[in-house]
Amino acid sequence: MPKSLLFIPDISGFTNFVQTTEVEHSQHVIAELLEVIISANTQKLALAEVEGDALFFYKESHIPSQEKLLAQVETMYTAFYSHLKLLEKHRICPCRACATAPELELKIIAHSGDLQFLEVQNNRKPFGEAVINAHRLLKNSISSHNYVLISKDLATDIGMPIDYESNLFCFRESVDTYDTNEIQYTFSEIETQKLKLKSFPEGTRVYLEGAPNLVFERTYPIDADKLMETITNYKYRHLWAEGVDEIQWNDKEVTRLGSEHICIIGGEQLNFTVVAKDQDSSELVYGELTTSPAPVDKLYQFYNIQRISDTKSKIRVELFWEAKSIFKKLIIALVAKKAFKKATNKALDKLQEIV
Repeated sequence: MPKSLLFIPDISGFTNFVQTTEVEHSQHVIAELLEVIISANTQKLALAEVEGDALFFYKESHIPSQEKLLAQVETMYTAFYSHLKLLEKHRICPCRACATAPELELKIIAHSGDLQFLEVQNNRKPFGEAVINAHRLLKNSISSHNYVLISKDLATDIGMPIDYESNLFCFRESVDTYDTNEIQYTFSEIETQKLKLKSFPEGTRVYLEGAPNLVFERTYPIDADKLMETITNYKYRHLWAEGVDEIQWNDKEVTRLGSEHICIIGGEQLNFTVVAKDQDSSELVYGELTTSPAPVDKLYQFYNIQRISDTKSKIRVELFWEAKSIFKKLIIALVAKKAFKKATNKALDKLQEIV
């Protein structure tokens, strides 16, 4: 029977990341990164299992060439670090999970061998000595947490020199002992500055002239970070946003610059995008833009949060709107401004009850 490839990308720093940061956001970050790695699976590897912070892939009865294997490794590293860059550049959340996400790293273990399979409730999973050894290699003596490790068995199968070098890779040989059995391998640390990271859409940063059209202020008995989380986590939005029947959003990601959500109010769909503006460094700011509600052409809402103490914070809500036609401006002056004021005051009162 031809040998199979075993391939395990593992997010380094996961355990400490989850234990020392906000659990919900850390789970979202890890889930996003695992999805990114899965999407970067260009060799059509089968996914056997998600193992917490790792993915267990395999290619049954087939081993890609050295060129294809190393290209797969580079593609996954590029996707992983591109997404970390996105999380860093578009972050609005002050929590430690979001702040420390860019410190996460990636290691990849690649091995080859004969596979057997177990079938449990229609799920076919590989097992056997090769699977055991691939997972053993996750616990090795390499000091770095950002590397690709290729077992000597796999290097032999693909004809890769133990000391193979390229622009990205610089492999060197090592060995570790597991239950008195030595497993030889070659590994290369990955210098992230050599990766050609993907570009991503810049989040919208707005420059608003003049004073806000409406300003509201409240003081709440809650820490500023927690208030920011309550406002930016859309699963809470229907509890305080006035008149909202339903919120639709991507519940698998942390809200960040460019995030989108939909508010359904009285059967109408309002589309919102998270935006940023210049801000006081002492404030936490969340902003969103919608072009949906008549009669305005654009409506910006900015929630500026100031920390007063560990149990008290002040919020200043600013509304800016744009209307091109004289007719729209007249409707805003006669009707819409009063409606915006009423809805925002009610929303802030409800927010008071929640916090």
